[in-house]
Amino acid sequence: MARRPLPRILSSGSASITRSREIARTAADSATDVLHPLITVVRGLRLLAVSGRQKWVATPKERRGPKLFLGAACVLVVALVPYGPILALITVMGAAAWKGRERTPVRTGPDESETARLRSLYEALVPYFSTADDPDPLFAHGGDWTKAFDQYAFDQDGRLTRLRISYPAYFMDGDAAARSRIEQLLHTKSGRGREYHFGWDEEANRLVLTVLDALPTTIAAQRFVAAPGETVLGFTDPDSVSRTVPVRDGDTTVDASPVVWRTGGRSTEPHLLAVGHPGGGTTTLIRSIALQALQNGDVIIVDGSGTGEYAALTGRDGVLAVESGVGGALATLEWAAHETERRLITANLARQSGRPAPDDIRRPLWILLDRPGVLGHLAAADGRPDPQELLRIPLRHGRAAQVTVVLAEQFDALDTLSEAVRTHTRARAVLGPASPEQIEAVLGTGPHTTPPPEVPAGRGYVRLGAGPVLRLQVPATPDPYDDATSDAHRQAVLDLLPGRGEPVEAAPVPEPADEGPATAPVPVAAETAAVPVETMVAEARPSEPLAKAQPAGAES
Repeated sequence: MARRPLPRILSSGSASITRSREIARTAADSATDVLHPLITVVRGLRLLAVSGRQKWVATPKERRGPKLFLGAACVLVVALVPYGPILALITVMGAAAWKGRERTPVRTGPDESETARLRSLYEALVPYFSTADDPDPLFAHGGDWTKAFDQYAFDQDGRLTRLRISYPAYFMDGDAAARSRIEQLLHTKSGRGREYHFGWDEEANRLVLTVLDALPTTIAAQRFVAAPGETVLGFTDPDSVSRTVPVRDGDTTVDASPVVWRTGGRSTEPHLLAVGHPGGGTTTLIRSIALQALQNGDVIIVDGSGTGEYAALTGRDGVLAVESGVGGALATLEWAAHETERRLITANLARQSGRPAPDDIRRPLWILLDRPGVLGHLAAADGRPDPQELLRIPLRHGRAAQVTVVLAEQFDALDTLSEAVRTHTRARAVLGPASPEQIEAVLGTGPHTTPPPEVPAGRGYVRLGAGPVLRLQVPATPDPYDDATSDAHRQAVLDLLPGRGEPVEAAPVPEPADEGPATAPVPVAAETAAVPVETMVAEARPSEPLAKAQPAGAES
């Protein structure tokens, strides 16, 4: 049976309705364009009225009367001023137009690309933060990522700059290997070429990922604001330390966050070991420490590499010796060992007699060694003792004798360091490019940051004793005699160098005794009563002064 056709009015009704809607929409758009200024002014008047009403409600009742009187007085003045009402109307319309203008809406959530990045990161974390026995998993394939990522921030390029992750309580966040896997995954998925910090909150089961800013490399050597016994190793992140110092950064003065190393009698980390690859900045660190130590102490420098990096310090006031040969290094370190013993004996006698320690043993003595492994190899080939064996006494008793030892070595020669050096150098620094395994082997634990994409000279990590691992950037302290040094950095180092004193006649270095101690032994309590104090002080006379400014490479 054939169907009857619909009436014409019903078949053509949809087209007429569509055409009518288009006409009405066009008319509405035209009216909106024409009346847009009026709509803006009306919206502004409404906002002004709402704002005025809120202020009136917030005004205490005892202050409403004076405000009404002040408002009526203003209206009367405007009414009496020529063209006052017209100017007032123009002012109100202008304020309403400004208040009712269209503003760019504030984005309150991620866009499509950022949402896709967060979802991808959530799916990648599912195998690590979920188990099959969890009845209500926080991480599940196809789950809600907003429950796990409660805070996030992106930069202008759409890459993550901050992310807070909530993870299940059963995740083994105390296992270093498990945490390392999560950090490596986040580093890969969030984008390479940047340095990330991972803050683990085991109590709240949260992990905060933060993109770190690059440490400044433009701060040159200068006089830092530090107390006696404090040495600025470099600078770190502002939230890692609770102290700032003013420094010159080019032509401006800024506040930087220093890594302060405290030495002396009350220091818990009296000696320092810096490790790195060639060009990593360990020599720069020793040169920076030497310039700071010369402010109120004496310095002995032993350069095992023999490249003349410390030639600018030769003959300076306070620099007792700059040695690079095996013979000179052995003689200098032997004198330093005897001087440490002499200081200990003198301090003991002063305490027994109830008098303060003499000034000659209170002045700090710094022993700086660069590449001691090379000197040890040369000494073994020549049948001489290892120079590191002479450091046993300064390392063990240097804190009480105001003697500080700083060593710098490369990764390929770490096995040449003696047991005394490994035991007594509790302040450690790793400079230059290094793998996480190498950093952990030197510092005892790994950093909570990813390695930087580019490692400038003097960039690395530092750990003082059992403290946290901090990022470190050593101030630029190059060799002023190097042709590749910029004029600004060369002049900064030259300004810190002390002057050259009058040449002194070199005193002979005493030969080591075959038997017996190098200095008189400390008398025991039973013998102290029988021996006069004056005799004990006379026996503990100061040792012979070391010849100052020995030329580099000089043999004894």
